[in-house]
Amino acid sequence: MVTAVILLGDMIIIIRPDTSQEEIDYVISKLKDKKLRPVPLVGVERTVIAVIGDDCATSMDGISALSAVERVMPVSKPYKLVSREAKEEGTVVTVDGVKIGGKEVVVIAGPCAVESEEQVLETAKAVKKAGAKILRGGAFKPRTAPYSFQGLGEEGLKILAKAREETGLPIVTEAMDVRSVELVAKYADIIQVGSRNMQNFSLLKEVGCLNKPVLLKRGASATLTEFLMAAEYIMLEGNHQIILCERGICSFSDHTRNTLDLSIIPLVKTLTHLPIIVDPSHATGKYELITPMSKAALAAGADGLMVEVHCDPEKALSDAGQSLKPKDFVQLMKELKPLVKGLGREV
Repeated sequence: MVTAVILLGDMIIIIRPDTSQEEIDYVISKLKDKKLRPVPLVGVERTVIAVIGDDCATSMDGISALSAVERVMPVSKPYKLVSREAKEEGTVVTVDGVKIGGKEVVVIAGPCAVESEEQVLETAKAVKKAGAKILRGGAFKPRTAPYSFQGLGEEGLKILAKAREETGLPIVTEAMDVRSVELVAKYADIIQVGSRNMQNFSLLKEVGCLNKPVLLKRGASATLTEFLMAAEYIMLEGNHQIILCERGICSFSDHTRNTLDLSIIPLVKTLTHLPIIVDPSHATGKYELITPMSKAALAAGADGLMVEVHCDPEKALSDAGQSLKPKDFVQLMKELKPLVKGLGREV
């Protein structure tokens, strides 16, 4: 049995149960005849096809009368593809066997910046032993000051790739602009779109064309709707493997680097089908706050964490004050286990 839903502008077209794939294809072909652009969303229980075009309401003429169409329902959200209305079950993003958005809480860990092969390999081996499932590290570093360390570029990507070979950990690293996407995609398992680039629409479209997971960080001043609309840009290009990341927002408070907005987690779970993780390192800017904020994030429903770990934080070239030492990361993972178990999840 094939159950399908077609998203047309602000409407959802629900296909009758037991409709064949051929009948669904026929509905799609009729939409194409009307110069509309179908974008399929494949779920476990139903297939959703977003239909993009001008004056979609008028284009409904004749579609609702097709035998495969059961009923038409409105979509109330400005973000269509990432909406829970379009896809009821949660999306699970799989990266080399690691499932983000499922029952398991996934911890991503590693240094803010790739500084040397020795530094990355030592840290990678330590975080894997402690239970991290994905390695993070910045090869390209967008910094506030142009004189600050900007990363090793492709050499840093090669170091991350070697760490993956030696530890088996998939790697996530940032692409800063459209020009770097192809190079980063050559090495990375997950491409990160950083906070500063959340509304870099050209970059969002470019990573949307890839068949590779994207980790999208919330902009420092972005509303929830703006955050989800950025994800919509990616999904509209055909890439549905999106992981949202809350990393703190700007506020009047000055006791932390940013203000960690944990209330966004249950809201995201209600409004969208995409998984969401939390970066307590960038959110707080203080290593001593990472453990309590990690616990709070998981209690709020986060699907994972992204934690900065450095083998020697005092010598780190960036974000030294928010990096855990390996021994502290080991302790964090130990403290998370009973909490995660109590939440009915795994780590």
